[in-house]
Order: sequence, then C-alpha cells, then structure tokens
Amino acid sequence: MTTATKAINVFIADPLSEDGIFPLRQEQDLDLNIIVDTGLAQEELIAKIADVDVLLVRSQTTVTREVIEAAKNLKLIGRAGVGVDNIDLTAATEHGIIVVNAPDGNTNSAAEHTIAMMTSLARHIPQAFNTLKNGKWDRKSYVGVELKNKTLGVVGFGRIGVEVAYRAKGQRMNVMAYDPFLTDERAKELGVTKSTVEEICAAADFITVHTPLLPETRNLINKEKFAMMKDGVRIINCARGGIINEDDLYDAIVEGKVAGAALDVFVSEPATDHKLLTLPQVIATPHLGASTIEAQESVAVDVSNDIIKFYKTGTVTNPVNMPSIPKELLAQVEPFFELAEKLGSFLSQITTEPVKEINLSYAGEVANYDVRPLTSNALKGLLSKNHGNHVNDVNARYLSERIGMKINEHKTTTAKGFTSLITIEIKTANETHTVAGTLLNGLGARIVKVEDYVVDVIPQGHLLYIKNTDKPGAIGRVATRLAEKDINIATMQVGRAQVGGTAVMMLTIDNVVTEEDLTFVAQLENIDEVKAINL
Repeated sequence: MTTATKAINVFIADPLSEDGIFPLRQEQDLDLNIIVDTGLAQEELIAKIADVDVLLVRSQTTVTREVIEAAKNLKLIGRAGVGVDNIDLTAATEHGIIVVNAPDGNTNSAAEHTIAMMTSLARHIPQAFNTLKNGKWDRKSYVGVELKNKTLGVVGFGRIGVEVAYRAKGQRMNVMAYDPFLTDERAKELGVTKSTVEEICAAADFITVHTPLLPETRNLINKEKFAMMKDGVRIINCARGGIINEDDLYDAIVEGKVAGAALDVFVSEPATDHKLLTLPQVIATPHLGASTIEAQESVAVDVSNDIIKFYKTGTVTNPVNMPSIPKELLAQVEPFFELAEKLGSFLSQITTEPVKEINLSYAGEVANYDVRPLTSNALKGLLSKNHGNHVNDVNARYLSERIGMKINEHKTTTAKGFTSLITIEIKTANETHTVAGTLLNGLGARIVKVEDYVVDVIPQGHLLYIKNTDKPGAIGRVATRLAEKDINIATMQVGRAQVGGTAVMMLTIDNVVTEEDLTFVAQLENIDEVKAINL
C-alpha cells in the first residue's frame, strides 16, 4: 500500500472530460492537488513537471524521456485511452514509473464509428448532403448499395474488430475475419468465417482494418492486395494510418477497382490537404473514432479510478509496465525474464498457425520461485510478433486467455543436467513445437534444445532455422548459397536425432534476410524448411 505524506500533485496535460475526472475531485481519503494545464509545448511541460506525482494525458501530449527525467517525483502516468505510443515506456520503466491506460473505454465508440463510416460510404451520405447543401436536388448520382447479404472482411479481430462484427451481423452481413490468433472454435462461437487476408481480399464487398500498426501490418493492404479484390470493393480504415498504403489506395480508386473508401486516420495527421480527399469516392473524418462523450468520459474515469486505487492499495487495474508480484520476489526471477521472452518469440516465428495451447515447464532451481512473471514474459514474446508494444509482461496472460489460448505451467526439480531449465511447448491445430533454454554461469542465456534436437545457441540477433535431411554436403551447400547472397555466418549449430534422418541447423547471421533469400536457400537439395528468426 502506498502512503501519501504530502499532497499528491495530479497534472492533467490534455483536455479530459470533467465527468471523467470527477472521481478524483470527490475523493476524500487522499489529498489530491489537481492541476489542469493543457496545450503545453515540450519545454513548457518540462519546466512545470518537477514536483508532479501523477501525469494524465490523452494523445496530444508526448511524454518523452526528457519529460520523465525532469519529473523527479513522478510515480504514475495515466493514458486516458488505449495506445501508449506517445509515452516512452522504456524510460518510464527505468525510472520506476507505472504507466496505466484504459484499454476498454473506447471500444464501443470505435466500433460504432466504423459502422457509421461503412453505412455512409455505401449510401453516399456525405456527398449527397454536400450536393443538397449547394442547392442541387440530385437523386440519380447517389444510388447506393445495401449492406444486407454483402460480405464484410474484418482484418484484425481484437476487441474492436469483434464489436464491428457483432454490428455487421445485425445488418445481416456475412462476416469474414482474419487475426493471427483467431481459432476455429472462437470463429464458430462468434458466427464468423475464419479467413486469411488474401481470402478476404478475394471475396469481401467491404473491408475494414482493425490491427495495430506494426512492421508486419504497415502497408498490409497494398497494390498486390488491391489486385486480388473484387471490382467495386469498399475500404474502411478507422484503426491506424499506414495499415493501408495510401498511394496504392488512391491508384485503386482512380482505376475503378475500389468504389470508395472511408477513412478516419492517415499516415500523417492532420491531413487536410491529402490527395485522397480530392477524390469524390472518398469520405473522411479527422480521427474521430474515440471521440464520443461516453468514450472520453469512460477512459478518464478508468484512469482516475486507477490513480485512486494505486495510492490506496499500491496496485492498479490496467498496468502497462508494472510487475505483478512484489519487488523482493521479482529479484529472484528477473535474470530469467529475457530468456523466457526470447523463447516465446522464437516459437512465434516458427509457426504460422494460431496457438491453442502453451505448456511451460520450469525445472531445477527456477522451479522454487514464483514463475508467473516468467510465464508472462514468455507469452509477451509469443504474442509480440502480432500485437507489438500493446502486449507486455503484465497484460500478456490476459491477451492470451482472451484469444482462447490454454496456458499450463509445470514445475519439476529434475533439470536434465542444468541448474535451471525452461521448456516451452506450443500446440496449434496441426503442429507442436518445443524450445528449451537455460542460463549458464558467466555465459548468459542459451537455447539448448529445439524440437528433439540438442543445440547451443545464444538467443539474440538474426538466426536461420533450417531443417534438412542428414546427408553429406548439406552444410556446405547452405554456406555456399548464403555466401552468394553476401550473407555472413557468425556461428553455426547442427543437431540430429539419428543418422540419415531429419537434422537441424541453427545459424547466427549478420544480416536480415529477405523472403527471396529464404526461398533461394530452401531450393537446395535435401533442405526441407528455412525460417528467419529475429531475436
């Protein structure tokens, strides 16, 4: 429990709903000094933040390392919303500052805005209004299409994507959904058709995107994807600018492939002079997805309540970067944090199917500790490929369970020759993959087993994971082909279960490899599978 010995200075740097901060104003047990000072430049915020205990922001204020380092008393940063892109989480964590957000407060608002944009797009409502406003009664130019019996493709099936699907089904639309972690069972439960992005592009009449903006999702909908689509498809983006390639969308509309687009977000905002806005087929709003009275109040209430809870109990409901066990217990397992995360990340990169079950085995000395944070770190590594910075060691378990993943932990004193050993197994509908790692005294983390093969690999940098038939010449052919691509091998580990059977190579390389490079290696004789692993 956190005890306040002086007034707690709560600095609100962005406009927040007065109803949203009402819990702070009515709090009687804490001495809260609420300061509202919005629209500050970075230098102004830095000058005023030295004695601040709690900083509340929305998306306008960027909480940089410089701001955090100037805030000598800062204990908690509250983000009244979901995304924390505007907060330097690394700096906050380094300085022992807890970051909380409001992950559920704007879900309904964003989903409703998506449906409103889709309906407006289908019926040309903004264009028809503008024509009428300019004194022209024109019915013939704005014949629309019905949503009933049309197919909606939802790319990204998290909280908002699911809510959009519920509403679309209420319009009697057929819904196709893509998400890397969507299982067949969950899709059936929600009444949607589990699909790939390519399948959605080929079949959908309307396509809406609801993924985070990650390296894997940037330009996810591009020229190649537009070429797969039906003529007359309609596109909606109320998620993040950059998921859809704006230049390619412009070309697809001009060429007649795309009948129209509804956009709430852009790569660069404000986007008042964007070329897409010159097209009559485009309707747009200035990033209003979360801009409802209810959403703004809800996210502010959630964060306000977390501030009160923190100062009364020392815990918070929606932590972004806070450990879930006491500090003295964390010290026992902290050396294993990075190893657990790297093992999870490794597994995420050798499978392409949704993970239905994860089994974590802790053996030897590590089994004597509270391993919950290790499991969270492993899950963070497993999920981060598709969830990016949204997933952390606090919310990783919640996110995993929400997508229907079964999590099993097992402890044993038998560590098979190691002081401590962490073994992680994942199961998908068709595959099972296993990786194990340990900490070697003075040498750091090591991957010591992949599937059934014994290896000794440092889990960092760029790796190539190659399965091959155990026949003479395989190693030489791989090395030669990589050399042809000017890819340098730093280390190589090989393992096999039996002579002449399946073997593995684990190569540490100096470069990031392209899909073309992987295909180039995979074409070699006796090479069965090649995957790039970036740790």
